[in-house]
Amino acid sequence: MLSTLAYSQTNGDYLYSVGIKGYSYMQMPKIMNQTAGNTYLNSYFNSFLLKFNDNLFSYRLGGSYLNRNESFRNNCDNCDLVSGKMKDYAFKIGFEKNLTYSKIQPYLALDLGYRSNKFDGISNNINPILNAQAGEASVVIPANQVIATKEGFTITPVIGIKINPIKEISIFVESNLEFFYSYERQESVPQDASNVRSLDKFHKTEYLFNPVSIGIQFHIGNKN
Repeated sequence: MLSTLAYSQTNGDYLYSVGIKGYSYMQMPKIMNQTAGNTYLNSYFNSFLLKFNDNLFSYRLGGSYLNRNESFRNNCDNCDLVSGKMKDYAFKIGFEKNLTYSKIQPYLALDLGYRSNKFDGISNNINPILNAQAGEASVVIPANQVIATKEGFTITPVIGIKINPIKEISIFVESNLEFFYSYERQESVPQDASNVRSLDKFHKTEYLFNPVSIGIQFHIGNKN
């Protein structure tokens, strides 16, 4: 009787769960050679989650999208100032396991997926020595259009906790560490008469710590 009551308080009674992350504090992939490294940012309502539930595991399908303006110093604090648009999206699939069957449920999860990060902007020289020398020679150091893209796969272990105020709804808080292995292209074109294009290619590994995400799930498709 007690075990039946405890189980009825979990999302195991429902075939599907749909959810959204209302808030995330997340670490982003490094853009080019930005001096601040992998920056953290706040994001709101940028991720969705769909789960298929059975008695042992929940199978997760998720995605995220972020589109925002970015400005940062590149190479060194007095080298270049870069401003532009960053677009980041990811698709992941994985599984989740509840550790208890009660109204408060800690859980573990593992997600595998694909991620794309693209920055398109303008880089301006801010080196005072170079600018002074250019001024004395009556020349202008041209700005550069820069496009930096990363595409690759991710492996993300997750730890979290769910609170189930009623059977149909769960509020969750989770944290994860994302392993991101990417193929990176950095393209630069000076905005002058020559427009000589330069292209660099890399393979890069990053570990991105996402301390907290908060969201809500709705459970649908009652099995009973």
